[in-house]
Amino acid sequence: MGYDLLLDIIEYVGPLALFLVLCLGLIGLPIPNEAVALTGGALAESGILQGGLAYLMLSLGICSAMTFNYSLGRFTSSKLGKWFTSKQKLGAFAEKSQQLIEKYGIYAIPISVFFPFLRHATPYIMGINRLRFSRFALIGFPTAAIWTAIYFTIGHFVGDKIPELIKVINRYEVAFYIVAACAIVLLALWYVRKQRLKRIAEHQDQQQYHI
Repeated sequence: MGYDLLLDIIEYVGPLALFLVLCLGLIGLPIPNEAVALTGGALAESGILQGGLAYLMLSLGICSAMTFNYSLGRFTSSKLGKWFTSKQKLGAFAEKSQQLIEKYGIYAIPISVFFPFLRHATPYIMGINRLRFSRFALIGFPTAAIWTAIYFTIGHFVGDKIPELIKVINRYEVAFYIVAACAIVLLALWYVRKQRLKRIAEHQDQQQYHI
């Protein structure tokens, strides 16, 4: 249901839908963030969406959601915060987020972003703990970009198999993230090596030309 709804929204709104859906997810829109990012990658690969713009909308959407939750903890009344977290089922994860923060400090953000409810609860707890927004953004926004890159890249390869993949993610969550992170690292190393070999070849061609 959520996946079909997402496709309908994208059909009417275009790439901006990726940003809006990630934001509207805060008020209960039944579409997992993972499905949104995977769909963005799949549609970019098929040519329906422009890749760079789709990635940008996804990254901004995640950053906006994280910032909203941080601001809720930092600047609103405790009564409003408790109402929102209970509505979004974040209250049950607040204690886990606090434990992560006590153990890893600000690095709890890149850890929690890979787990659906902790992803929203941790920025909220960071706000309650009065973490400066500059520090929050310094690590939170790059983390959001990396999270987006992982799912966006996977979306390029899975195409219309996204609903099945979401089921696998929900069942084998931790294992999936480990495999996905390793895959992204290997792709990055392959790309860097390819660019390095290209520069070496260009340099050799230039030397031959001068000779």
